Amino acid sequence: MTSAQRLWTLSRNQLAKAVSCLGYPEEFADLLAKQLGSPKAIDRLASYIWQAHPDSVEMIVDEMVAIQEEIAAWREKKEYREAHERYNTWLNSEERMNWDMTI
Repeated sequence: MTSAQRLWTLSRNQLAKAVSCLGYPEEFADLLAKQLGSPKAIDRLASYIWQAHPDSVEMIVDEMVAIQEEIAAWREKKEYREAHERYNTWLNSEERMNWDMTI
């Protein structure tokens, strides 16, 4: 087992423990973990469960969706910044300067 797999398993187990303490089956934690997909996201959800003690499955799922949306927004922002950086690099490049002179 690789260190990444161990980390994922540890996070999943922590989530299962948190979910079990609320009276829900561990299989629910498996579904949540698979949906979130990363140890950091799984840890965030487990932390939420330990701190907020949500009253329903819906509240847990809502938090999971919120975490997924934050991750998606972060990725989009990162992609935008990288594209913007490449564009600025091109604007300041010799290639562009030479291209402008040919027009």
